[in-house]
Amino acid sequence: MTIHAFLSSFFFLQLAAKEGSSTTTTTESKSLIDIILTSSTSGLIVMTILFLLSIVAVYIIIERYFTLTRAGQVDHNFMNSIRASVESGNLQAAKALCQSVDAPMARMVEKGLDRIGKPLDDINKSIENVGNLELLKLEKNLSTLASISGIAPMIGLLGTVIGLIISFQDMSSATNITPQVLSNGIYHALTATAAGLLVSIIAMAGFNLLVTNLDKVIFKMENTAVQFMDLLQEPSR
Repeated sequence: MTIHAFLSSFFFLQLAAKEGSSTTTTTESKSLIDIILTSSTSGLIVMTILFLLSIVAVYIIIERYFTLTRAGQVDHNFMNSIRASVESGNLQAAKALCQSVDAPMARMVEKGLDRIGKPLDDINKSIENVGNLELLKLEKNLSTLASISGIAPMIGLLGTVIGLIISFQDMSSATNITPQVLSNGIYHALTATAAGLLVSIIAMAGFNLLVTNLDKVIFKMENTAVQFMDLLQEPSR
């Protein structure tokens, strides 16, 4: 029903614009910023909320991207060095190497080194527990980003509905309906919708990018855990 009313108002605006063009020789155009700043108080509130959501979304995307990138940057020789230290019985050197590497894989291996001498099942569970904790850290704010991608279009739709209400109120109180009477509400409605969709697109694209990078880090964590457990079982083979 709301979409039908919006389309009807927009069609009426087009007809009124054609009729007004015969008597008006010049038309004052408005920039996007002018439309936002001259909108109603409710319109400014909606646009402010969307602007704040966009800032939060961009911050999360940038911060999580660099965090996940650092988490996945582990030297290919890391496990080879751990293997050499463990086989030589120098566990302290292996732990020192893990502490020098700021990555989830290194902290998982360090926990496994601390449990050497205990049953393999206990070591495996300890590594899994550390991996789960590291995964929670890596997933920080991803749910917020997903929420923004879903909430932003709804807020934009709210702005659209408010704009339509303003348009119909102006129509009911105007003695002579002109494009200028309807333009404020229509501009507000279209701008809020476009802003909501734009914020949603940014958040959704960033979320998908971060999830892809997170999957790569999880794969490296699982691969490291398997290699470490294989290393501990080698002497018993």
